[in-house]
Amino acid sequence: MTRVAAVDCGTNSIRLLIADVAADGAAPRLADVVREMRVVRLGQGVDATGELAQEALDRTFAAAADYAGQIRRHGATKVRFVATSATRDARNRQDFVDGIRELLGVEPEVITGDEEAALSFAGASSVLPSRGADPVLVVDLGGGSTEFVLGNADGVIAAKSVDIGCVRMTERHLRSDPPTAEQIAAAEADVDAAIDAAARTVPLERSTAVVGVAGSITTITAHALHLPEYSAAAIHGTELPLEDVRRACSELLAMSHAERAALPYMHPGRVDVIGAGALVWRRVLDRLARDTGLRVTTAVTSEHDILDGIALSIS
Repeated sequence: MTRVAAVDCGTNSIRLLIADVAADGAAPRLADVVREMRVVRLGQGVDATGELAQEALDRTFAAAADYAGQIRRHGATKVRFVATSATRDARNRQDFVDGIRELLGVEPEVITGDEEAALSFAGASSVLPSRGADPVLVVDLGGGSTEFVLGNADGVIAAKSVDIGCVRMTERHLRSDPPTAEQIAAAEADVDAAIDAAARTVPLERSTAVVGVAGSITTITAHALHLPEYSAAAIHGTELPLEDVRRACSELLAMSHAERAALPYMHPGRVDVIGAGALVWRRVLDRLARDTGLRVTTAVTSEHDILDGIALSIS
């Protein structure tokens, strides 16, 4: 038994997983000790300025300092810290790297989109029933980017990361409350172009199922289920008809900030960006239904994603 710590630092949130890893046969399994998420909005303004804002760095360093204390207290012997879209894009990312190294004593890895995609697929597939040789599309909808990963029981077939995350699309297009029809149309055109780019690498038409991961998609699923509060147990593994998911996306996109904030399952740090996340997810599902000739008619949601993939990678 090995105790590991994984940190996933994205555009909107920073998350910690401390877990015990047990190998049962050939496949390692994770037993959670600590699983925590904080919204720090590291990617605040990066799309426009190309730099990490000092106040965003300060918020992220404060969370990382707390995570470092938890890692020490729980005795994790292996630690991996991964940073994704916002940090990849920032000219001053060395400030981030130096600060994290000082706080945690490990070198933070600013990984590529392809590496992010592979870790997301590993995390999602580790806890869902295998479909054997049938290709499954995993979509990781983050704050700065979205990863499309097609794979099966043998591993990743093709992957592509594109810059259409919920924070990026909110800052770029959806500035009104609620967003205007013109803003929505501009965002959809941007998202569709990115999906086109992903489809040139990832053969979406080969998908036999789709699995969505990360906070935007789990929140959309909570809305579709009309949950009285956020419940990872209720959300994980849920399979819903595409029409139900699309309806939930459209409702969230049309809501005002105040209406979203009043939802019992809505994290305060997602209120302002969930509309853009819903827009991206709706366009992805529309495209997938079209490209597969309606073979894919449902979407599965997984609470396990890149964070689990990071932990498994160091086991």
